[in-house]
Amino acid sequence: MKLDVIDVFASGPLSGNPLAVVHGADALDAARMLALTRWLGFSETTFLLPPTEPDADYRVRIFYPAGEMPCAGHPTLGTAHAWLQAGGVPRQAGLVIQECGAGLVPVRAAGSRLAFQSPPLLRTGALSPREQAEAIRYAGVAEGQVVAAVHADNGPGWVLLHLRSAADVLAAQPAARAPAATNVGLLGAHPEGGAAAFEVRAFFTDPVGRLVEDPVTGSFNASAAQYVFGAGLAAGGYIAAQGQKVGASGQVYAAQEQDGSVWIGGEVRTVARGADLPGL
Repeated sequence: MKLDVIDVFASGPLSGNPLAVVHGADALDAARMLALTRWLGFSETTFLLPPTEPDADYRVRIFYPAGEMPCAGHPTLGTAHAWLQAGGVPRQAGLVIQECGAGLVPVRAAGSRLAFQSPPLLRTGALSPREQAEAIRYAGVAEGQVVAAVHADNGPGWVLLHLRSAADVLAAQPAARAPAATNVGLLGAHPEGGAAAFEVRAFFTDPVGRLVEDPVTGSFNASAAQYVFGAGLAAGGYIAAQGQKVGASGQVYAAQEQDGSVWIGGEVRTVARGADLPGL
């Protein structure tokens, strides 16, 4: 088995969200995968396996410190990149088909920039007054800063607070702790003419109840993009910035195709490749 360390949604060296990818993980059971994930300490670790679906190029299992996930954004892009860098050749040029717990996920590959197709939203609509008050409290924002508060759940259960501005997003002071399965994301527009159109932050609870900020979040950016395009806040495509509050400077490229599909992409870079894992 070999391990790669990948930087996803990067804007420069060590600027995005780190991911560990284990190649040839056939001999590992779920307990061992989870143990390695916790030991490495990244938000997610992925395990490459042979596909079981005839249309898939590879199969992946995605773990975070609390368990296994059916699918996630930055692990999808990072795993596709690692598979390609290891010599993987997709059945269709420029399009990788990933098999995961959520089914088949298409990933477009063009050089170092990869993009995945956003999954459909499982829940939309306005938050109830109680849900909105809780989200505001956990995110550490003022009620008067909130333009809209909506469900934006594409699997993890995200709720989205659309704030008046990027400055309001960056000024948020999230709570230290929150109930299990709390997933709150913030979105605010930058002034026109800048490198990024929107600022994004995303918070989730870890296994011991701490509210943690993610450096750059593929799943939340996917649901946020569907909200942005659906609300008419952008057309065609935009760039979102995320991560400066936790020492990253990730860039996320969101695009809406003519058929209505939304794609989330970014630069993906290999930090370390091919480390042996003899102890597993």
